[in-house]
Order: sequence, then C-alpha cells, then structure tokens
Amino acid sequence: MAKTALIQRELKRDKLVAQYAKKFAELKAIAGDAKKSDEERQAARLSLQKLPRNANPTRQRNRCEMTGRPRGTFRQFGLARAKIRELAFAGDIPGVTKASW
Repeated sequence: MAKTALIQRELKRDKLVAQYAKKFAELKAIAGDAKKSDEERQAARLSLQKLPRNANPTRQRNRCEMTGRPRGTFRQFGLARAKIRELAFAGDIPGVTKASW
C-alpha cells in the first residue's frame, strides 16, 4: 500500500489537470502553430510557463486503484499486476482465466 500522502498528491494533480485542461490545450495549439507570428507563439509559451507545474498532464502517474502502487499498473484494469492476479484467481474479473496449455 502506497503512502496516503502520495495518493493524495496524485488526486490533487488530477484536479489541477482537469481545471487547466482547456487553457493548456489552447496555449499548446498556439505555441505549436507555425502560421502564428513569433510574438504570439512566444507569448503563448510564457503563459504556459506561468501555469502551475502540476497542471501539466505529463506529471500524472498511473496508480493502482486499490493499493496506490505506481508501477506495474495495467491501463485496461487500472490495477497493479499483483491485484489483477489475486482477483483473477478469485474469479472476480470477468473473462480473465489462468492460462494453461
């Protein structure tokens, strides 16, 4: 189980990313548009730098929904590999069975 503080930090980042998503996308589009003038693009880059660091989506970390483990997380399930194994053996994940050949 991950520390509660680390899980809470990720939740805080999620909220900030959602709050600034529209503005972030607009500024990134302006900064990357070659048709805009250099001054406009520079102003967009400066505005991006003024946004909070945690508003950047690349700072988010995928964590297990149950344990908070940051590594070995499967996107399809949102769970860590160990939890997937536990739940699959218990038969709690529909359609997942133990491989045998």
